[in-house]
Amino acid sequence: MHKHLNRLHSLLPVTAVFVGAALIAGCSTPPAHPEDTQQVGLGTTESGSIFSSLQELDYLAPTENTAISSGDLLDIKVFQAEELSGKYKVGSDGKISLPLIGALSVSGKTPLAVENQLSGLLQQKYLQNPQVSILVESFTNQRVTVEGEVNKPGVYPIEGSITFLQAIALAGGLANLASPDKVVLFRRNGQQVKAYQLDIQAIRDGRLRDPYIRGNDQIVAHRSDSRYWFKEVKDMVSGLISPFN
Repeated sequence: MHKHLNRLHSLLPVTAVFVGAALIAGCSTPPAHPEDTQQVGLGTTESGSIFSSLQELDYLAPTENTAISSGDLLDIKVFQAEELSGKYKVGSDGKISLPLIGALSVSGKTPLAVENQLSGLLQQKYLQNPQVSILVESFTNQRVTVEGEVNKPGVYPIEGSITFLQAIALAGGLANLASPDKVVLFRRNGQQVKAYQLDIQAIRDGRLRDPYIRGNDQIVAHRSDSRYWFKEVKDMVSGLISPFN
């Protein structure tokens, strides 16, 4: 009996050392910081799920997928048929007038769709395997609104395709009181308005990609000392304050 008690007493200090070491190791491991588990610019801390994923944005030039509108200038080239090539302005009725073809409705169609349509018409009567190329030199009805803490807020035409940073540059860049990580891109998707939080410095550093702008997008730069910027974004997304006129 005494032997067992002596052996137990001799083990107690060793056990206490191991338990104490385990407690110290557990206390020395710092808790995970919220920013360690989120991607830059996704707005997953105070904003919850109000911001949409940046993966939804466009990272390829959208020019070829942009619909043609009245007033746009089309540069049409038909290989081996120079008399059909030229620059044509889309009229208020959404049509262009071409030699041999006559009036052709193009409004609301993409350049690729018009290329295919024109190729088909030429192949029916005039050419075998016609090669048609259409470049839209100006999308006159495409606009982006940039407001908030920028040097020159306003509505700017989109010539061809521009990125988010280029749109900020059109507005003269961020003002002194702006926060680079509190810049929000609003985009209408049907009846829904989506918001995307973008960090300008992260884009410049290469930590985030620079997305392309679509027609009628709105960009709002918020102040660095604003305590109500998230509520403003939430109201816009909810439709309480419409970001679109």
